Amino acid sequence: MFVDSHCHLDFPEFAPELDQVVGRARDAGVGTILTIGTRLDRFDGVRAIAERFDHIWCSVGVHPHEAASEKLDEPAELIERAQHPRVAGIGEAGLDYFYEHSPKTDQIRNFRAHIAASRHTGLPLIVHARDADEDLCTILEDEYSRGAFPGLIHCFSSTAKLAQTALGLGLFISISGIVTFKKTDELRSIVANVPLDRLLIETDAPYLAPMPHRGKRNEPAFVKHTAEAVARLKGVELEKLADQTTDNFFRLFTKVRRPA
Repeated sequence: MFVDSHCHLDFPEFAPELDQVVGRARDAGVGTILTIGTRLDRFDGVRAIAERFDHIWCSVGVHPHEAASEKLDEPAELIERAQHPRVAGIGEAGLDYFYEHSPKTDQIRNFRAHIAASRHTGLPLIVHARDADEDLCTILEDEYSRGAFPGLIHCFSSTAKLAQTALGLGLFISISGIVTFKKTDELRSIVANVPLDRLLIETDAPYLAPMPHRGKRNEPAFVKHTAEAVARLKGVELEKLADQTTDNFFRLFTKVRRPA
């Protein structure tokens, strides 16, 4: 069994054929899916998908791109929505200085609110990181000194320093289809050194389709290709990689029920 630990099934790319997308994932051995919140004003749609399918769960959060339009001065709105039985994580939150669609100050304020919500609820923090490793490391270490919280760096494509900082704080590292791209040797070298018991796999669908589907719309069924690439990097059989990353997911996302 595989787990797609991060995708966006509420996005319009999936609207015409959501049932078929979910069916193809099941056929590919994907037994659990986590669909991720990116805006509070779209949370109802994310939650509805998790309510509709018994093996799909969701998170609540405000993506850093949206930090200026959905400002969080405190974690209360996240904590309230996280009480729903299908909400298993906090985020997608973090920092994105590559696009900087929202000012850095807004991103940092929202990121700290998400961390507070994670700490309060005990639900894992789902961290987005792009071109902001220095600030991310500083904030994660500062916040962790105020109280522990579980979490992961999603779609990891950053530096070894961020990986080491995250692992040192007990966080997990989630790998997307980027690991299959031709010009990502640095990422592959980092993944090769991440302990197997701290790895997750994801699609980030509809984005970042792995080889051999690169350039197409991504979907949860394709997580198997990422798993195959990670298994090769780690020098283990695909079945072992699938079992370990699945166990890791349920160890981190404790609110999610493992399928029978």
